[in-house]
Amino acid sequence: MAEAKDRPVRIQTDDFSVEEEVLRLREGSLRVGAVVTFLGTARDFSEGRSIRAIEFEQYSGMALREMTRLKEDALKRFAIIDVRIVHRVSRIAPGGQIVLIAVSAEHRKAAFEACLWCIDTLKKTVPLWKKETTEEGESWVVPHP
Repeated sequence: MAEAKDRPVRIQTDDFSVEEEVLRLREGSLRVGAVVTFLGTARDFSEGRSIRAIEFEQYSGMALREMTRLKEDALKRFAIIDVRIVHRVSRIAPGGQIVLIAVSAEHRKAAFEACLWCIDTLKKTVPLWKKETTEEGESWVVPHP
């Protein structure tokens, strides 16, 4: 059985390595001429409040299915070679990594377009929820693309 980090689309509690994910994309094809990444990280300030931590939860099973469908749709929609998507569901301190989308393509334009489409679509369609912890307490964040 393949290790979890070998799966191109996954949800995990542990941190991930951007470098390892990009390396896996590059190893997948000698046609790769561009790799574009989006790395979402936890901020320490949001809507006028200091953030101590954020926590992500998922609709178990459905979130991973939607992320896998997102990858499949991107491969059909754009002239790209591959996509890797990793999202954490755990408590994350400011500065911590949350989500990575990495797209490989022969040319940069398709990789940029696909990467942007993937993160925008993920935020709209994947059932993940974010709770912020501040000095005033905890509150769930209303999703917004």
